Parts: sequence; C-alpha cells; structure tokens
Amino acid sequence: MATHYTISDLAKEFDLTTRAIRFYEDMGLLRPERTGPAGRSRAYSARDRTRLKLTLRAKRLGLSLSEARDIIDTYDSPRDTGPQLKKFLQVLATHRGALEEQMADLIANLEEVKAHEKEARSLLLKVEKASGGASKTAVDRG
Repeated sequence: MATHYTISDLAKEFDLTTRAIRFYEDMGLLRPERTGPAGRSRAYSARDRTRLKLTLRAKRLGLSLSEARDIIDTYDSPRDTGPQLKKFLQVLATHRGALEEQMADLIANLEEVKAHEKEARSLLLKVEKASGGASKTAVDRG
C-alpha cells in the first residue's frame, strides 16, 4: 500500500505554509491525487514528498523553481542517469558562475567602502587636529 500525505502533513514536516505547497503544485512540481467530494482534498504520494524535498534543496542552492522543475523532471524520465547528471551539472555551472560574479561585485563594493572609510577617518583626524583635538569618537576607533 502506498503512503499518502495530506497537505498539512507536508507543511508541518517541511515547515512550510499550505499556500506555499499549493504554489509548488501550481508550478508543476507536485501532482497530488485529488480525493473526496469534488476532488477538494489532496493526497500527496511519497514521490510528491521527495519532489518537495528536492525542490527545497534546489531553492537553498539558489536555483529558480523552473530550474528545479527541469532537474527534478529528468529524474522521472528513464533511469539513464547520464542526461540527468549532465543537465544538473549544466545548471550548477551556470549558477556557480552567477554566484562568483556576485561575489566579485560584493568584494569590489567592500573595497570601495573600506577606501571611503579610510578617507573619511583621515579627513576627520585633520578636522579634529585643526579644532584643537576634540575627544576621540567611535568613528576614530572603527
């Protein structure tokens, strides 16, 4: 007998709102079985649970939901792992490149902030010397 989960079960297990789970369903990441009167209830399979877990892992890696769906969908295809791994490596390489570019931008920005801080401290020191040596401030000690 297959294990089924309610939307509340998954929300509690993964610390998500039911709205977030419905959103993932709308994005095609989850495909629960509809049950009950007029199909109003959802029954999530073990496969849906795994897909949700992989989706959240992809999000932590910074992948978009469409990238996550593409990768996860490859696991539903025949068991040849070559195409799956190639796709995954391609997505990861693209994402790594974007992160490295962001890191370089952040490092450049940080260096610019440090240069401005150094210049401001130097100017402050000159102002304080000219005004007779005002007491040291927290800015001086930074």
